[in-house]
Order: sequence, then C-alpha cells, then structure tokens
Amino acid sequence: MRVTVLGGGLMGVTTAWFLARDGHDVSVIERARGLAEGTSFANAGLVTPSSADPWNAPGTLTRLIKYLGREDSPLLVRPRALPAMAGWGLKFLWQSRAHHHARNTEANTRLAVYSLALQRALRAEFGFDYDETTKGTLQVFADPRAFEGAARDSERLKEFGLPAESLDRGGIVAREPALKDSGELAGALYFPGDESGDAYAFTQALGECCKAAGVSFRFGETVVGFDVDGGRIKGVRTNRRITTADAVVVALGTWTPGLARGIGTKLLIYPVKGYSATIDIDGWNAAPRLPVLHDTLKVATSPMGTRLRAAGTAEFAGYNTVLNPVRAQAVLRAATTLFPGLAAHAEPHRVRYWTGLRPMTPDGRPLIGRLRFDNLFVNAGHGGLGWTLACGSGRLAADIVAGKAPEIDSAPFSPDR
Repeated sequence: MRVTVLGGGLMGVTTAWFLARDGHDVSVIERARGLAEGTSFANAGLVTPSSADPWNAPGTLTRLIKYLGREDSPLLVRPRALPAMAGWGLKFLWQSRAHHHARNTEANTRLAVYSLALQRALRAEFGFDYDETTKGTLQVFADPRAFEGAARDSERLKEFGLPAESLDRGGIVAREPALKDSGELAGALYFPGDESGDAYAFTQALGECCKAAGVSFRFGETVVGFDVDGGRIKGVRTNRRITTADAVVVALGTWTPGLARGIGTKLLIYPVKGYSATIDIDGWNAAPRLPVLHDTLKVATSPMGTRLRAAGTAEFAGYNTVLNPVRAQAVLRAATTLFPGLAAHAEPHRVRYWTGLRPMTPDGRPLIGRLRFDNLFVNAGHGGLGWTLACGSGRLAADIVAGKAPEIDSAPFSPDR
C-alpha cells in the first residue's frame, strides 16, 4: 500500500517508520527544511509514563483566575485568544472534572507504557544515542499537602507497572545531589521507569532508519488541501504538486485542524504555547543527573549530555509563535531557583531559548484513527505528552491504516469520541 504521511515531527516519523517496517511504500511531506523543526525541536525531553495525566486537572479554572494578568505566570490566557478558543475552552474545563480527568489519565498512561516499551526496543535494535537518561525521574514538591496527594495518586500507577518511591529531603538529595541547595522540599516521588533525552536527536536517528527502509522525504513542501472523490481522498495538494496515495495520515500537530476544515472536518486541537531554555553546562561537575519536575515552580529539567533543558509554561495565545523574552526567562529563573548552582553557568551566551506550540485536545488524549474519508487518518493532538506517547501513537496509527488489530485498545483515542 502507498501511504503519504503529512508532517515530519515525532508523530509523522514514528508513523512512517512502523508503516515502512510493515512493508508499505511510504512518503513523508514536511514544510520545513528538515525533520523535527517544529514542536519536536526543543521540548522538555521527557518520556514519562508516570506523568501522562492531562494538564486540566481538577482546579484548573481556579488556577487560570489566579494567574490572570501575570506575564511571567506558568499559565496564561491572552484575552485576544478567547474568541477562537471559546468552544474548545469550555470542553477543556468540563474535562477537568475529577472523573473525566481520571479516565483520561488512565487512557494516556496505558498508551505511554506501551510507547516507552517500543522506544526502548528501537534503541536496543539500532543503538540510538540521543543523550538519553534512563535512571528515572523525580517529581519534587514544596507543598506538603500536594506531596501527600500525589503520593496517594501514585498508588494507582502500580497497576500499570509504574512503581514510585516516596522520598524525604534526605532521600531527595541522595537521589539528586544537585538539589542540596534548593529551597523547601517537602518530599518527592521517584519513578525509576521514566526516561528523558533529546527528542530532536531521536527523530533524526529514526528518520535515518526510515530512509534505509525506503521511506522518501519531501522537505520545503506545504500541504494546502485535498482532492476528494466520493468518500476517498484522491490526492494531496501541496504548493508544488498533487500526490496520490492509497492512504493519507495527517500528523501536522497544531496545524492539523486547519487542513481538516478544508474538507469539512472539525478537530478540537488548540495550540498551547510552551517555552524552553537549553543551557550549556559543560564543566559543571555538580550538574543534575536526573530529570526533575517541580510541582510549585511548574518547571521540568532534563540533563542532555553537556546541556540542561528547562521547559515549562502554558500560554493560550492562538498561533502566535513569537518568543516572548519575559516568559522564556521565567523558565530559566525557575530552573535556577530549583538548582541554585545553575546560575553560575547560565550566562546569556550559554542559554538558547525556544518556543513551540503544543497541539492540545480538550480531554488531553490524542486523536489517532480514521477521519470521515475511507483512506484519511490522523495522528495528532498530543499536547505536552508528544514524546511520551510518540512511538505508541505511531504504532497505533500504522495498525489502523493497515486494518490490523492494535496491541492496545485504540478506542479512547478515536477522533469520533
């Protein structure tokens, strides 16, 4: 079967890989000059089944109100974005109800565990090197009540094979000595099964495997629409040509809904802007060894060889991709609060800021499956869990395209839900 995949980020490349491995003739169309130059470029670098819960946990509305008007806040809604996100936003708040959030977390966690197993298998088979850390993650809490609640919640993760170890301050510093000078640490949860690394490097490496398997890549080419014939997609129109295929997979992240609207399909994916700071820490002998997520500071840090990636913030500002220095520097400031020793290595010439748009659905679950046409499929809407869910999502999408029974239940991710 000839399959055209639209998008060269994590979702597009993992989908292309599993399709090619199954023997299909695969081509990938990407508007950028190379792979993973969008949201996959400089994300938090986390592969964390332990944190597969959607962002809209109970209390989201209260937090939104709390941060109103604060430019450096971890959660910010731009007033000009409200009209476009009204319907999506109401559903987002509705899904923050406790029972909805629990259901969505369970679905994502199952996919995340499956995805990490596939990623580990790929790494073992091909010897990928993407500055990965495979020693687990620390979730750190300054608020004792938040820590106690998270510890209770972590008990439910054991059924997914995700054990957690509760740590006091002494235990935290023993696991991660770089936190010894951090502020108040009420406790932490250590998840030994989590990983992290450079998603961009991983995508590049898997892209090379795709090429070796016969996948063709077309860069600098923008998809502008579809030619439709009855209930099927007859052709993919780009700014250069028309491409025909037996099946088409749309994996364009936040740009997926715009393309779908052209064929009368509404997909509830909204762009949520995030920031990262990548710091050159070469020479810092006391640098962090583990990925750390701080519950109060709302920052995640991941060691990547001689670099440290700090990421965070959620900004609802539509499709605005302009880097706001105030919000970017807030991420770095949170990281230096977490690791005071980082400040000496965070001179301006050693820091690279980045911003990207996370494709978020109201319930926090991605859209993976068939759209309204017989041969049109989607793999998008992963929000802040893109890399955590990437390999599993690519495998699910490939199975659905080929009409195979997936190894895990794909119903929770159906675009028709």
